[in-house]
Amino acid sequence: MRHDQRAEKFRQIVENKFQIYNSLFMSLPYDKMTNIGMLLPFLYEESKIGYEAGKTPEEIVEEFFKNHTDLQTEEQKTELLFKIIQYIERQVVLFDSIEDAAFPNLHSESDNGTVTNMYERSLEVHKLKKIRKKLQDFSVKIVFTAHPTQFYPNSVQRILHDLRNAITTDSVTNIDMLLQQLGKTPFVNKEKPTPIDEALSIIYYLRYVYYDSIGELFTKIKSTFGSEHFHLHEDLIQLGFWPGGDRDGNPFVTADVTKRVAEELRSAILKAYYNNLKSVRRRLSFRGVSEVLGILSSELYTAIFRNEKIEAGDIIKRLDEAEEILVTQHNSLFVNLLHDFRDRVKIFGTHFATLDVRQDSRIHQQVIDEVFTKVFGTKEASYEDKFNQLIQISEKVNADDFEDIVKDTLLTVSQVSEIQELNGSRGMNRYIISNSDAVKDVMNVYAFFKVCGYQDEEINMDIVPLFETMEGLANAESVMKELYQNPIYQKHLQKRGNQQTIMLGFSDGTKDGGYLKANWEIYKAKEVLTQLSEQNGIKVVFFDGRGGPPARGGGKTHDFYASQGKTIANNKIELTIQGQTITSIFGNKEQAKYNFEQLLTAGVENDVFKNAKKELTEKERALIIKLADISYQKYSDLKAHPMFVPYLQEMSTLEYYGKTNIGSRPSKRGGGNELKFEDLRAIPFVGSWAQLKQNVPGFFGFGFAMQKMKEQGRFEEVRELYKGSDFFKTLVLNSMMSMNKTYFPLTYYIKNNPKFGAFWNVLFDEYSLSKEIMLELTGFKMLQQEDPLSRKSVKIREKIVLPLLSIQQYALMKLQKGEGNKEAYEKLVTRSLFGNINASRNSA
Repeated sequence: MRHDQRAEKFRQIVENKFQIYNSLFMSLPYDKMTNIGMLLPFLYEESKIGYEAGKTPEEIVEEFFKNHTDLQTEEQKTELLFKIIQYIERQVVLFDSIEDAAFPNLHSESDNGTVTNMYERSLEVHKLKKIRKKLQDFSVKIVFTAHPTQFYPNSVQRILHDLRNAITTDSVTNIDMLLQQLGKTPFVNKEKPTPIDEALSIIYYLRYVYYDSIGELFTKIKSTFGSEHFHLHEDLIQLGFWPGGDRDGNPFVTADVTKRVAEELRSAILKAYYNNLKSVRRRLSFRGVSEVLGILSSELYTAIFRNEKIEAGDIIKRLDEAEEILVTQHNSLFVNLLHDFRDRVKIFGTHFATLDVRQDSRIHQQVIDEVFTKVFGTKEASYEDKFNQLIQISEKVNADDFEDIVKDTLLTVSQVSEIQELNGSRGMNRYIISNSDAVKDVMNVYAFFKVCGYQDEEINMDIVPLFETMEGLANAESVMKELYQNPIYQKHLQKRGNQQTIMLGFSDGTKDGGYLKANWEIYKAKEVLTQLSEQNGIKVVFFDGRGGPPARGGGKTHDFYASQGKTIANNKIELTIQGQTITSIFGNKEQAKYNFEQLLTAGVENDVFKNAKKELTEKERALIIKLADISYQKYSDLKAHPMFVPYLQEMSTLEYYGKTNIGSRPSKRGGGNELKFEDLRAIPFVGSWAQLKQNVPGFFGFGFAMQKMKEQGRFEEVRELYKGSDFFKTLVLNSMMSMNKTYFPLTYYIKNNPKFGAFWNVLFDEYSLSKEIMLELTGFKMLQQEDPLSRKSVKIREKIVLPLLSIQQYALMKLQKGEGNKEAYEKLVTRSLFGNINASRNSA
C-alpha cells in the first residue's frame, strides 16, 4: 500500500472514527463529569492560541476559568482540573483502541519486512536456499521488562482489549457500554504494584496475545519456507522475562518472588495448553485419538492444579501417539491441528518465557566480600585470592548464616536448579550483571554457584555482562578478551556451547553520552566484540537493552537491525521491551505478529540480501566519529551546566515519577535527599524531558555537530553519509521523530525566568538548529515526512493532551511559587503524568 493510500485510509478509519466515537463519548453521563466534554475544547483553544502568543500556562488556565466557568474557589478549580484529566485519560484510551483496531487495514501481508515479502524477494533473486539456511541458524528474542512506563491498570487494559474488538466490528452498542465502563473505572493504582503484580500483568499478554501470535507466525513461516528437507527450529522466536527476576535497584524482588514468578509462568503455559487442547479435542473426536487426548488433558490438569511435574517431552509424546492413530486410522483428518499444537509445545516448553536474573555488579562484590570474611575469618585478601579460595571450598555455604542482600543472593542462586527442574533448562538459563566494567564482575557470579554447592557440570547458566555507560563500553573489549583467555571461564563457555551473550545498554548509554555518541559507541563495541569473539571461536549474541523512545534505543527498532553490516554478528536479534511499548507495539495479536515478523526479517535479510549501504567506508567512519565527538562534547557541556539537574528538579516532573504507583522499583538509585546525575534512572530522566515536550536526550548535540561540519564546508559529506549509510540515516530519522514530539511553546514562559531562562534558551537554540539542519539534510519540508501515519497519529495525540500539559505546567508553576494547596497541585502533576505518557506511547 502506497504512503498516500495509507494516509487516506488512516483518515477514514482512524481520524473519522475518533471524531464519531468521541462525540458519543462526550455525551455519556459520567459520574461527576457532567459538561467536561463541552468545556474541554475551550481549554484546548485557550492553550493553542495562548502558547503561540507567549502566554504562561498559569495565564492560560486562569483565563479559561474566567471566560468559561463561574468557579471562584481554589478547591472548585482544582476539582474541575482533576475531572478534565480523567476525561482526557479516557480519550487517550479511545484513540488507542481505534488506532489499534485499524492496524490490520493499514498494513498488508506483502508490506516490506513481512515473511511474504521476503519470500517473494528470495524467489526473484534466487536466494530461497540462503533464506532457509539462515532461518536454521537465527532467532529473535523479545525480553519483557518490569520497568515502569505502563500506566494502565489491568482492569483498564482489559477494557482496551474489548473496546478494540468492538471498534473492529463497529458495534455501537458495545462501544457505548464499554465507554461507560471506562468512565467509571479507576485509572490509578492506590498502592505501588508488587513485583508479582508486574509479572502477572505481563503474563496476561503472554497467555492471551503471544501464545497465539507467535504460534501463528511460526506456522506462517513454516508453510512459506518449509519443505520436505527443511524444518524450522523451535527457538526461532523466543520470549524472555525480567519481572520477578530483575533485582537491580529493586529491593522488593527476592528469591521467593523469583520462585513464585517461575511457578506462575509454568502455570500460565500449561493453562494455555489445556485450553488449546480443548479446541483440538472438539475436532479430533475419533476413536483412539480422543482417548489419548483425554489422557493428556487429565495430565495437564493434574500438573496445573496439583503441581505435579510434566515435561514438554511428555506432552509431545502424547501428541505423537495421537497423530499416529489419526494418520493410520482416520485419513489424517485435522492433522494440522496436532502439528500446530505440537509446534507451540516445542516453542514454549513448560517455561513460556525464560526468566532472567539480573543484579548490579557492586552488590555482587559486597556478597563476595561478606562470604569470604565469614568463611575465612579475614577481610585481607586480593580479589584473585578471594575468588580462588571461594571456588575451592568443599562445603556449601549456608545462606542462613547471612542477612539481607547476601542471604537473598545465595538463596537465588541455590534455587536455580529447582526452577530448571520444574520449568526446563529454558526456564532459567542466564544471570545478567548490570554495570559490568571488569572481569571480576563476571567471575563473581561463577563463584556464587561454586559456594552454593554446584559442581562445574551443574552450572547450566550463561553469565551475561551488561555494558551500559561510556566507561563500560570502552572497557568491553579488554574485559571480554581477558575472559575468553581465562581457563576457568573458557571451560564454562565450552560447556555452554561456546556461545557468549553480551548485553549493551542504550538507555544509560544515551543518558551518559548523548544520542549520537551512545549509538556510535555501541555500534563500534559490537564490531570490536564480534571480531574478538570470532578470533576466540566464540559465537557472540548481542542483547540490546532498549526502551521506547529513540533516546532510550527505541524508535524504528527494526530499521536499526536492518542497517547493521557484516562487521556485526547477526546470530540473533535480542532486545528488551517494556511498559507502554508492550501495549502499543506488541499489544494485540495483529501488531505483535507484524512486529515480531519485522524483527525476524530484518535479521535474515541483513545476511541474505547484501547491501552496500550497510557497510561503512573508512571515510564514512571518520566522519561519524567526528560528528559523534562534537555532539558528545556539546552534550557533556550541557550536563556540566550548573542548572542542568536543578532545572529537571524544579521545572519538570522528575521528582513525581516515584509517586505514580506504576512500578515496584524506586525511581532513583542511591539514598539521601541530594539528587546527583549518576543516580538518575534512565526512565524518569528521559520521561521528564518528554513531559516538558522538549525530548532533549533524543537530539541534543546532533544538530550542533552537523552545523560545525557545515561551517567547515563539509556538509555535502554529511549529506552523502545520509544517502549512503543506512545506519546514519536511521539515527537521523529517529532523532527527527523525537523532535516531532516536542512542543517548546509550552515552556516559552521559562525563557524569561531569572534562574532558568538562559538554560532554557540553550535547549531551544539546539532544538531549532537541529530541526533546521536535519530538514536541510533530508530534503524534507516537515519532520517525519517519510512516515505520514506516525506523523498523523502524533498530531492527533498531541492535540488530545495539550490541555493536560497546560494543567501540569499550571500546577508546577503554583508549586514553584509556593501558592495554594500544595498537596492538591502535587496530585495534579502526578496524575497528569498518566495520560501524557500513554498518549505518547514511546516517551519513556
